[in-house]
Amino acid sequence: MAAEGAGEQADGAIVLTEGPFAGWSTWSGGADPYESAIGPFCFREEGARVRCAFMPTRSHLNGGGAIHGGALMSFADFSLFAIARHALTDGKAVTVTFNGEFIAGGVPDIMVEATGDVLRATRTMVFVRGLLRQQDRTLLAFSGTLKKIG
Repeated sequence: MAAEGAGEQADGAIVLTEGPFAGWSTWSGGADPYESAIGPFCFREEGARVRCAFMPTRSHLNGGGAIHGGALMSFADFSLFAIARHALTDGKAVTVTFNGEFIAGGVPDIMVEATGDVLRATRTMVFVRGLLRQQDRTLLAFSGTLKKIG
């Protein structure tokens, strides 16, 4: 995943140097067993915005052949933290609310991407919203509140 000697960023993110996500960052790196099992989930900064991505495979599908809603929600939760990354510079956070509206079904083998905005950041809370898209198709609208814990 990451090249030997690849630098860890201040928030624990590592830059991937191999594979389809070379140049993207992730936090999982094995530290989050669930995220490692269903990912990798990755992000990169594009100017002032953050773009997140993952490549769904057959293992992400539900019985109807679409990407499982739980996989989309897990990726959206990851994306909350990536989008809010600069508002969380003083430590860690936990998700205290998560809202999602399923808009369309996704398919395997086409990258799912997330973008969004920090709506407000206070001393203890960060409010975020975003969209998951697959090409030009919106799959999920999401929002959440992160509570800073350290």
